[in-house]
Amino acid sequence: MPQKRRHAFGSIALALMLSATAGFLPSNANADTGFRKWIDGFYQTAAQNGITSATYRKAFAGVTEPDPTVLEKAAFQPEFTAKIWDYVDSRVNPYTVDIGRQMARKHARTLKVLEQHFGVDRNIILAIWSMESNYGAVLDKEDRLHYVPRALATLAYADPKRAKFAQKQLIAALKILQNGDVSAKEMTGSWAGAMGHTQFIPTSYLLYAVDADGNGHRDIWNSVPDALATTANLLMKNGWQTGKTWGYEVVVPGGAGAQEGTTRTLSEWASLGFLRAGGKGFRNGADRATLKLPAGANGPGFLMTKNFFTIKRYNASDTYALAVGLLADEIAGYGGLKQQWPRPAGTLDMKEKFELQNRLKVLGYYDGEIDGNFGSGSKAAISAIQNRMGMTPDGQPSKDLLDALRR
Repeated sequence: MPQKRRHAFGSIALALMLSATAGFLPSNANADTGFRKWIDGFYQTAAQNGITSATYRKAFAGVTEPDPTVLEKAAFQPEFTAKIWDYVDSRVNPYTVDIGRQMARKHARTLKVLEQHFGVDRNIILAIWSMESNYGAVLDKEDRLHYVPRALATLAYADPKRAKFAQKQLIAALKILQNGDVSAKEMTGSWAGAMGHTQFIPTSYLLYAVDADGNGHRDIWNSVPDALATTANLLMKNGWQTGKTWGYEVVVPGGAGAQEGTTRTLSEWASLGFLRAGGKGFRNGADRATLKLPAGANGPGFLMTKNFFTIKRYNASDTYALAVGLLADEIAGYGGLKQQWPRPAGTLDMKEKFELQNRLKVLGYYDGEIDGNFGSGSKAAISAIQNRMGMTPDGQPSKDLLDALRR
C-alpha cells in the first residue's frame, strides 16, 4: 500500500512570528481579504472549543485564499445525480471486484481479526474501502486531494448551504491536529473534508477512529488496519447485525400493489409473491425489510434489511448503500445483479463499457485503466476517434460508436 505521503499545500510552517494582536494569516498582496478576515474571526469560535492559538496558526499557515475546486466539486455529487445503472457500473464491475479479492487475500489476517472483534462482514469493509478511495489509490492522486482545514474553511466562508456543517467539521479537524494523530501537511482529504483510506469526516473520526496497528496513533491516512478498523467500528456502533445480509434482490410480482418504502417481514413479502432473484428463499423470515425500487417499477426490486440502513450511516444515499452491498456480494463470490437495469436504447451495459475502453486502448487512443469509468481520458479518446470516423465528437460512449468500432 502507499507509503506516507507528503503533499505541498502552500508553505505550511510550524509557527508564525505574529504579535498577540495580529491576524492569523500573513500579509499577502494576492490574498482574498474576505477569506483572511473570516479565518481571523473564526478563531474565537475555535478557542471556545479548546483550540489553542498555536494549533490554529499551524493549521492555517500559508492559507490565504479559498480552494476554488472545492466549490466546483460541491456542485456535483454523482450518487445523487447519476443514473443508477451508470453509478453502479462504475463501482461494481470486474475491475473493482478483482482488486477487492486481491485485497482480501493481502489483508486476510487483519480482516479476520476485525470481523471477529467488530462482527462486521469483511466484504462490506472491503466494498466501502473500494467506494471511498479505490482501495487507497486515490490517496496517491494529488489532484484529487485537498488540504482539509482550507477545504472546510472554503465551504464555511463561501457555501451558505454547507457553512454550518463545515464549521463543525473544521473544529473537529483542528482537534485532530491538536491531538497529534496526524501532521498538518498530511491532513488531506476530499472537497468536503472526508479523510484517509475510508474517507471519514472529522467528527466521525473523533467518534470512531481506532488504533488497530498499536503504534499509538489513529492513522487512517497511512495505516490500512487503522482505516478498516475505523470503518468496522462505525458500522458496529450504529447497529450492524452480525451474520445477516444487507438485503435481497427480488422479482417484484405483477399486481402486487406494494409501494416503495413499505416495510414488512420477509415471510410476509414471500406470501405476497416476492421471490429472490435467482430462486433462493429468504433467510430469517421474521426479519423486517423495506422495498426499494431504485430504477422505478420497470427495474430490479430490493428488500433492504437493517444492515442496509446501517451502511447509510456512512453515506445517506440509497444508491451508495446499494452499490456497497452489491460489490460486497461480488467480492465474496455470491454473484452479481440477476436482473437488467432499464437502460435507455442506445446506451451501453457494463460489459460493453469495458469492451469500448479496451478497443480504444488497442487502437492507441486510450492509455488508462480498463475499469468501465468514462472520465476525462476516456472521453477525450472517444472524441478523437469520433472525429476520425466522421461522427459528432461529443465524447460520449454509445452503442453506435461501439458498433462502428466492431465493424
